[in-house]
Amino acid sequence: MTDAAFDPLDFAIVPPRTFEELEVGEVFRAPSRTLTDAHASAFQAVSADNHPVHYDEVWAKAHGHSAPVVHGLQVLAFTAPGATLFPHVIGEVFIAFTGVSAQFLGEVHAGDTLYSELEITALTPEGSNGVVTARVTVHNQRSEVVLAGEHTYLLRRSR
Repeated sequence: MTDAAFDPLDFAIVPPRTFEELEVGEVFRAPSRTLTDAHASAFQAVSADNHPVHYDEVWAKAHGHSAPVVHGLQVLAFTAPGATLFPHVIGEVFIAFTGVSAQFLGEVHAGDTLYSELEITALTPEGSNGVVTARVTVHNQRSEVVLAGEHTYLLRRSR
């Protein structure tokens, strides 16, 4: 039996907005997350990155690191828009994640707690679509910026 009144959009976490309703300066934060050795090990298995700087404490310390270093791409993954409310806010107008850049500014180790955020820095209409540019940052528990970069997303415009 189906319910003709059922609409999956009624289950949205937040009311969806259009490209035109977004504002430069809006910030979307992800909940903090503390990395463990298990997270680093799982990412190593998925990425196939077997460099000893990521798992060998003796090797890492012999080469100037205080501990094995979490993979940079794993830290970049903390900027995934889906870790924030952003994809829920843009609802049905999302077309594509079109670009990413990043600078790795500090080492991350197991035991570090990371805080990521996206801030809209530009909204550029392009015909029937619009490009959202967002500055992305990841801080650690010592308030140090360990990653800074930029994302671009393509959204459908309503006007």
